[in-house]
Amino acid sequence: MAIETLPEPSMPIATGPLRPRFGFLTSTPIIAVATVCLLLVVAMSILAPWLAPHDPTLLAPAQRLKPASEQFPLGTDAFGRDVLSRIIYGGRISLLIGFGATVVSIAFGLLIGLFSGFFRWLDAVLMRIMDGVMAIPAILLAIAVVSLSGASVSTVMIAITIPEIPRVARLVRSVVLSAREEPYVEAAISLGSALPKIMWRHLLPNTIAPLIVQGTNFCAAAILTEAILSFLGAGISPETPTWGNIMAEGRQYFQIKPSLIFWPGLLLSIAILSVNLIGDAARDALDPRMKQREGK
Repeated sequence: MAIETLPEPSMPIATGPLRPRFGFLTSTPIIAVATVCLLLVVAMSILAPWLAPHDPTLLAPAQRLKPASEQFPLGTDAFGRDVLSRIIYGGRISLLIGFGATVVSIAFGLLIGLFSGFFRWLDAVLMRIMDGVMAIPAILLAIAVVSLSGASVSTVMIAITIPEIPRVARLVRSVVLSAREEPYVEAAISLGSALPKIMWRHLLPNTIAPLIVQGTNFCAAAILTEAILSFLGAGISPETPTWGNIMAEGRQYFQIKPSLIFWPGLLLSIAILSVNLIGDAARDALDPRMKQREGK
């Protein structure tokens, strides 16, 4: 007697490790230009020791506020330091904090969101803690953390990361709450699959697309927040070249030498605008609702 077998339930595409396609980075001319600009800024920062013509921290009072010349292509600042070298090196700290804060916030927010969305008894406790953190304005919390712990790259990164963790956690939680009600997740739970396997194979892949979008948006915000903290004197120590520090030092001489603010501000704007454009393209490419609207 033949044994009739039930057909396997249809499962969503995102049940295995997600391999996102990055074709959206060149989907339109504007996005392609933004991608190239961001890559150039990142390459400039990585290759700073070889591209910078001078030591960015070398003081030369006799050369202070010199105009652009062959020796100093963008002139010097109030301490005789080469502006071009400081701008090139400044991108290293600004981008490091932006990308680093994004990775750390996503790592912690993902972990909290997964457990909060999967375990109902843990959800109330974790989400109330996240709500408490979100109630504090991000910039004020960052200033408080830096003031209490001292100005350093790691401290500023932590100060920028803390306010973002609740937002990532709530995003992941909403995805997990929706995904855990799907039949394939309930079937995996009924069959006694191990918790790490359920989270890795069935829940985690569903969070990748929204996290990519959230990460790009936060990366731009983190770069801007670092510049704001440095500009206000609550960020990295002034002698360390960052785009915010360079603009903060140059504001006193803006009327006689506006280039001290213009050039670092230009690179900061290019980096933030490029990341935001890439984030918008990622949202359009990875959000199924956007695809449905285009289909209509």
